[in-house]
Amino acid sequence: MNIAILSGSARTNNNTLRVAKAIARLTELDHNVKLIDFQQYDIPLIAQGGLNPNELSVFQQELVQAMDFAQLIIFVSPEYNWSTTPEILNMLHLLPTKSFIHLFENKVFSFVGVSTGKGGKAPALHLMQIVNKVVSFADLESIVAAKIFESHFTKEVLDADGQSLGNELYDAGLQSYVDYTMQITKRWQKL
Repeated sequence: MNIAILSGSARTNNNTLRVAKAIARLTELDHNVKLIDFQQYDIPLIAQGGLNPNELSVFQQELVQAMDFAQLIIFVSPEYNWSTTPEILNMLHLLPTKSFIHLFENKVFSFVGVSTGKGGKAPALHLMQIVNKVVSFADLESIVAAKIFESHFTKEVLDADGQSLGNELYDAGLQSYVDYTMQITKRWQKL
């Protein structure tokens, strides 16, 4: 299976990348995984113009190639002012256009919310709603997976490389989310 994990925080030393690395670690032995780190994000704002497929930056090329290649796209977003990050929102405003709508076709989408405390549900649900609207509005044959994962107290459960710090409840929840997401993708993609 081909998987794109979008680590949607542009902040340095962010917790979102810890979770994205943990998911990559749990999936990369059996699957082809591309992790896109939004710390390199450089997509222009809507008012600054759209994306030209023939003039993409290195980050933009990596993002487009990862999404194009993927059968499963996992959005990992911090809880940012009770929603997702401006970078992810901007990306979702600019990519579902004629030149890039194919990036959303025949995919499974899944969502993870990240918090330094107890939280993470809001960005996952917000992204789920937006991506589901893109799929519905563009009449695409894709699916939004129902199960989300909320990463609570992230720095206390994962190190900077996405390795577990030994919280069995967290580890079991993350593994359950990954197992569910893989199963849904296998069924949808008929793998």
